[in-house]
Amino acid sequence: MAGVPIYRTGIAPEWIDYNGHLRDAYYGLIVSYAIDALMERIGLDGPYRQRTGCTLYTLEMHIHYLREIKASDSVLVDVRVLGADRKRIHAAFELLCEPETAPAATAEVMLLHVRQLEAVASEAFPPALSAAIDELQQAGAQHGAGGPGSRRMQLPQR
Repeated sequence: MAGVPIYRTGIAPEWIDYNGHLRDAYYGLIVSYAIDALMERIGLDGPYRQRTGCTLYTLEMHIHYLREIKASDSVLVDVRVLGADRKRIHAAFELLCEPETAPAATAEVMLLHVRQLEAVASEAFPPALSAAIDELQQAGAQHGAGGPGSRRMQLPQR
């Protein structure tokens, strides 16, 4: 494990493609559910969202597919907060097929705290959320990356 366990799921049969493994789009779905779990963990839960009109938007996501996930797998997702500022969280997620310890996939995500009332606009985290994000960042700080981080995608020049 390279981070703090945040989400666990089985694989639905309809997520399996014609090659017999998890369809690529469903890796993103699993990460999206893990982001929901992250939101719950730091206090950005349903009551907070209803009370404040604030939520997280995903600005960018990079996924590395490292090995196949099969229909019989159970996936554990862990998270590390790589950085945070007044409005953003830079997080890394690893998808592990239990009981394996090497990730089947990694995702790096940039999240933005926004207020959705009237016009959508970015908003600074309140102190309690900032503290919870810092705490989660510290909890994952002793763990190193189990898979590759994001990088620029390009073909080598010839």
